[in-house]
Amino acid sequence: MKKILVLVVGVFVLASARTATAVPVVPNFTQGAMTSNTETTSKVTETINSMNYDTGYQYVITGTNVQADGTSLSPTLTTTSNSTIEGVTSTWTGLDLSTKPNFTITTPGAAGGFQFTETYSGPGLKTHTIIQRTTEIESVTNTTSTFSN
Repeated sequence: MKKILVLVVGVFVLASARTATAVPVVPNFTQGAMTSNTETTSKVTETINSMNYDTGYQYVITGTNVQADGTSLSPTLTTTSNSTIEGVTSTWTGLDLSTKPNFTITTPGAAGGFQFTETYSGPGLKTHTIIQRTTEIESVTNTTSTFSN
């Protein structure tokens, strides 16, 4: 009889127990917002080299009460350099200053005296500019996304 009573009580408990059922989960919100912040910093260091060359020459003679001892005022031309860089050949032309004329005073002791100027600028490097700079770039991006149901 004890067995029957235990069995009846067990059946009663099982019969009165509620059954669990799954309920689907569906997001249910009315609104929201999301904020994103991105900061980027970069540093660029650069060196710029600029070189300017003359491949020819300038020769200037001026004066008063002077006379050249030759038939030509210009020295003979000479090639001072040939160079090839990345397939480009440059020929630099200058003057052979050992062949330039000599000048003498035409009338010594003349009123006003004399004046004589001779300048020569040969081929080669004329200016070399070096620029060194550092640039810092800072970027800040703030994004806000708003959403609603």
